[in-house]
Amino acid sequence: MPKPTQEDVIKFCHDNTFLDFIGVEIIPNENGGVHLELPIDEQHTNLYDIAHGGVLMTMADTAMGAECFLKNKKVVTASLTMEFMSPVMIDTRIITNAKILHDGRHILVCECEMKNFEGKIFAKAHATFFAIATV
Repeated sequence: MPKPTQEDVIKFCHDNTFLDFIGVEIIPNENGGVHLELPIDEQHTNLYDIAHGGVLMTMADTAMGAECFLKNKKVVTASLTMEFMSPVMIDTRIITNAKILHDGRHILVCECEMKNFEGKIFAKAHATFFAIATV
């Protein structure tokens, strides 16, 4: 089975309509995959005017799922944890950097950094995915 193209991965991300709803941008990268970007504004914040953890977890989960998709696997999230290292303030542009740590037949383990353009890491996610089918 041929490897999904970058266009396939972009479509995969846009098929998650929640990403479009919250304004996540799907950006092609030089590796043939994508990263996600989001300029944090008022709609993304919690009661303390910082990015809501659920917004960051959504981005990380989708970015890691896209990496699995590039491996020809349709996955569901079995476990997802995130360490929040610094609050993300309004007007910060968050960028995902996801990678696969283990690519097994049914189990994939990934990590994702959430950072800004200057390289400051705001959060780091770690997830285990279960492959339910091939692409």
